[in-house]
Formats: sequence, structure tokens, C-alpha cells
Amino acid sequence: MKKTINYVSAAMIVLFGFQAISQEKDSRDLDDFRFRDKRGIEQFEAKKDTATSFDGVKVRIGGAFAIQFQALDHESTGTPIDTDGNPVSLIELGDNFNLPTANLDLDVQLYDGISMHLRTYLSSRHHPEPYVKGGYIQIDKLDFVSEGFMEDLMKDLRIKIGHMENNYGDAHFRRSDNAQAIYNPFVGNLIMDAFTTEVGAEVYYFKKGFIGMIGATNGKLNQSVDKPGTTDPSFLAKLGYETNISDDLRFRLTGSVYHTNKSANAYLYNADRAGSRYYLVMEAEGASAKNNFTSGRFNPGLRNELTSFMVNPYVKYQGLEFFGTYERASGKADAELDTRSFNQYAAELVYRFGNDENIFVGGRYNYVDGEMPGGTDVDISRFNLSAGWFMTNNVLAKLEYVNQKYNGFNTDDLRNGGKFNGVVFEAVISF
Repeated sequence: MKKTINYVSAAMIVLFGFQAISQEKDSRDLDDFRFRDKRGIEQFEAKKDTATSFDGVKVRIGGAFAIQFQALDHESTGTPIDTDGNPVSLIELGDNFNLPTANLDLDVQLYDGISMHLRTYLSSRHHPEPYVKGGYIQIDKLDFVSEGFMEDLMKDLRIKIGHMENNYGDAHFRRSDNAQAIYNPFVGNLIMDAFTTEVGAEVYYFKKGFIGMIGATNGKLNQSVDKPGTTDPSFLAKLGYETNISDDLRFRLTGSVYHTNKSANAYLYNADRAGSRYYLVMEAEGASAKNNFTSGRFNPGLRNELTSFMVNPYVKYQGLEFFGTYERASGKADAELDTRSFNQYAAELVYRFGNDENIFVGGRYNYVDGEMPGGTDVDISRFNLSAGWFMTNNVLAKLEYVNQKYNGFNTDDLRNGGKFNGVVFEAVISF
């Protein structure tokens, strides 16, 4: 315990060194842009604004850094056997720092109403070397055709095209995206973590608080021209409403759908190559953080046919906010004849207070249940408690307690009677 306290103290001292970072409005802000600092936690889709500050091409270079100190324990009653007939046991975990992660963001205002975003993971759990996550072009005006072209229509429309993070559900706006963890009031993402990057286009309609979106992708995470006919296009849509009922009360409710009729490998719950935050929990002896990068998550394995629905209510009254998730995923994999389904429920309650709500405490309950291949019914539950402090708009320190349990898994599965719990400290810088 003394060693743990010393490690955490050292991380805090490093963070204090960054308090000189300005908390003023960032002169690098672009039009129709989601802020990369504390201000971004108030946003979902980037605000649609007809005002413009364009006076020539503007390049914004930003990034994010995150590091965690992990002190987790795990246990299991499962008794799997390896190919040589030897029993398999859980890997031994210690208390120490995880690999620091880093993002590089390039945002460019190309023209009045046209911007580009590109994110590169400089270091991640799955890839210690840099690689591109994805990017897109965002069109909010058509003045590049001619000044004022279709102005009345485009004041409510937005078009996004690229190999990009697809806008399924609202939970992905609050999740940690590798090092970009400043929007997340907790350390980990949801158990069934819906996130994918596919080549496609999305068309948005914003009108008096109503939000509509329809989109289509090629259904592939890894792009290639071989094996034609193995994957059909995927379709997604979102419908919602958001309003400020008063100065103190904000409300948002959205429903989303993602559907793929045929896929060689549907990636919606397996696309985050950056990896999960709970390193090596419930993994077998000999596992590595790089190769076993989804620790603590659950993929329902609906590889070949998938339809997922997500509903997200969000309410904020003064400093108290509630964010909920209900999700249902159904489909098939490989030679399965019958459709299997999984449900996910999550409820977050966060209270923000202090100077400009720079301190917060929160709790989250997350529950997943459904049918495994072969008909076994399983469930996973997770409880989180979190506290955080925005030292500046760009610097966040948070401490989380997590307790996750597995029920119903077969006796030859390490998740049988599985459990992990403990604390994780995370330091985040985003600009």
C-alpha cells in the first residue's frame, strides 16, 4: 500500500506542473467543432452554428495524453485445460503504471463551412507504434459551389464523409478514445463497448432541438478490395431531441440503430484497437497487454449478422447529471441457425461542483446479460465509483473504484465465478 501511495503521489506532482496551462477560451477553436478540453463534456455532436470566423485556411494541432496507475485484483473458479492437458490459471497482477497512451489530432478549417479531422494514435495498448485511427471531412455549408448556395437548406444540414468513428448511440461521446479520456467521468468504458470506424457517410438534420441522422458504411474496419461479396453495407440512424428547459435544466434523449445484414466480421463491439483500461484482468497466465487488449470487456460475438439498438437519456440539473444507456444487440455468428441476443443497461449519476464545476464525484452501474453460443445464459455486472478534479480546462485527475462480476459461464471458462476489483488512478491532458 505504501508503494501505491508513493506512485500516486508522484503522478499528482507531475500533474501539478501543468496547472500553468491557460483556462481561457482557446484561440485555436474552429467553427462547428467539439472542444478537446473540459468544455467538450457539455457537447455531443458538434454544435451546428451558421456564424463563421473563416478568414483563410486554419490548422489546429492538438493531442491528448493519459496514464493510469492500476491496483486491481482478480479471481476465478473456472478450470480450463490447455492443449497439453495442463490447468490454466489467471495471470498474477501487480500494482503499477500502465503504458502511457497518446493521441495526435489534426483539425483544419479548409473553407467557410468545410473542415477536416484526423486522429492518430501515437501510442496505445494494442499498438505501441503510431497508426491512424481515422478521419473525415465535415460540410456545413456549400459556399464552395457558390456563395449562399442552398443556404436555407444547409443551415440545418451537415454531411460527414470519411473512415471515421460512426455515430451509433450517445455513449461513444462519453467514452475514452485511447488518450482522449477527458470527456469520461470514469476510467473504463462500458462492458459492451459499442465503437467502430468504417468508411461511410452520415447526413444530419438539426432543427429547433431535434436531431436526425442517417448513414451508411461499407461494413469493414480493415479496408481491402479482396473477398468481394462477404460483407454487405451497414446502415445506421439516430433520432433525438435536446433542449435547455431552463438555465438550470438540460434534457436530451436519442435512439440509435446499427444494422448489417451480412458480414465476414461485424466489428461494432470489437473495433477499439486502442484497448480497454483494465489491463490483463481475467486473462490467463502468459497473456500480454498488447495481445489481450480487450480485458474486462465483453463481445457478444455476433459476427455475421447484427442489429443493435441504443437509447440514451441525459438530464442535467445544475451540477447533477444523469446519463443512461439501454442497448439490445441481436444476430448470428458462423453456423448458428437461431438469433442470439444481448442486453446492456447502464446508469451514470455524476455531481459536478466547485469553481466552474471543476470537481466531480460519480457512480455507475453497468449490467449485461444474454445467450452464449450453445444456449448458455450469462450475465456480467460492474459497479464504479469515481472522483475527479479538473486542475485546468486541459488537465484532469480522476480516481476510480471498480468491481466487476461474471455469472453463468461454463466451468472450463476462466470467467466462471470471475471477479475483479480495486482502484485505478488516471491522469489526462487534452488540448
